[in-house]
Amino acid sequence: MSFIAERLSRIKPSPTIAVTQKAAELKAAGRDVIGLGAGEPDFDTPDNIKAAAKAAIDKGDTKYAAVAGTLALRKAICDKFKRDNGLTYTPEQVNVGTGGKQVIYNALMATLNEGDEVIIPAPYWVSYPDMTLLAGGVPVAVDCPESTGFKLNPADLEKAITSKTKWLILNSPSNPTGAAYSWDEMKAITDVLLKHPHVWVMSDDMYEHLVYDGFKFCTPAEVEPKLYDRTLTLNGVSKAYAMTGWRIGYAAGPKEVINAINKIQSQSTTHATTIAMAAAVEALNGTQAFIAERNAVFKERRDLVVGLLNACPGITCLKPEGAFYVYPSCAGCIGKSWNGKKIETDSQFIEYLLEAEGVAVVQGAAFGLSPYFRISYATSTQALTEACARIKRFCESLK
Repeated sequence: MSFIAERLSRIKPSPTIAVTQKAAELKAAGRDVIGLGAGEPDFDTPDNIKAAAKAAIDKGDTKYAAVAGTLALRKAICDKFKRDNGLTYTPEQVNVGTGGKQVIYNALMATLNEGDEVIIPAPYWVSYPDMTLLAGGVPVAVDCPESTGFKLNPADLEKAITSKTKWLILNSPSNPTGAAYSWDEMKAITDVLLKHPHVWVMSDDMYEHLVYDGFKFCTPAEVEPKLYDRTLTLNGVSKAYAMTGWRIGYAAGPKEVINAINKIQSQSTTHATTIAMAAAVEALNGTQAFIAERNAVFKERRDLVVGLLNACPGITCLKPEGAFYVYPSCAGCIGKSWNGKKIETDSQFIEYLLEAEGVAVVQGAAFGLSPYFRISYATSTQALTEACARIKRFCESLK
């Protein structure tokens, strides 16, 4: 009998982290590798946010805090929800976690019983199904094909709901596709949920501020106020504020659920780092001007990458509404061969691409929809241009 818990056999390590580590190892070994796997802005944390962290250290703000997060940060989060989303919360309805990932994990652990089902639109962020499994739940993937813009069809949502459904996890803009729901598209989803009062919605809004071409972001409880009492709205400072390593995520929702999340957190990490929380207060309360400036750069990169990828034989790529990912199809390369090896899956496509050209991307299989791969364009224009040239060369070499 293994000493390791049986529940770990249900899950796998994060594929996105694995690709990033593999690229780093190859670079360390002297290979010329361009890593496009990490979902992390290449911009630095803004200076005013760093200054707030330094000030917190100098003030001695280094002691234990409330499990749910400092009152100052929870108030800033309430102000953010009111300002940006028209949602009213009190600090008692807010939990701050060590990154958005911990908040989602705690929420699932706090609410799922064995056999409860969680509807997860695919392509999905890699961690949703595994965290559901760890909490004893059953992930129910619902395919969202390219023909729908990788968005959940309301009729497909209706079909997926059963008496065991507890949550729908909705991520807009999406990791991995960058797809984002317009107000009307979101309303069609919330209309379905209104018919099923036992189903809650977990809205992962981590990429809220990363939208382009005048797209207007919206979140479920904003679109349909009747869902307010069964919605957990999640966000964080990682992406828009270039604070991935600071590890601050947060959620707002009904007190009963927030209290349950706090209870789990009290027996694990206790609370997020006080210095990082002080920085997050400044992120939410301070100037937001840099977001638009950086978004202009992200949009240029998106347009560049989409154009270059669509020039690659066997590759097609939609132009997404937000985030900093594209999710191109490699269907036209499946069945071809590289170096005498036949490409039968997107996993083989990305493996041979890395071997041949030193470009690290993530296979679509990791996100639940093949044959695709994810590229993060949160890196320099020079690196993206060179990476796409290598991808084109690889595609042209296939026989």
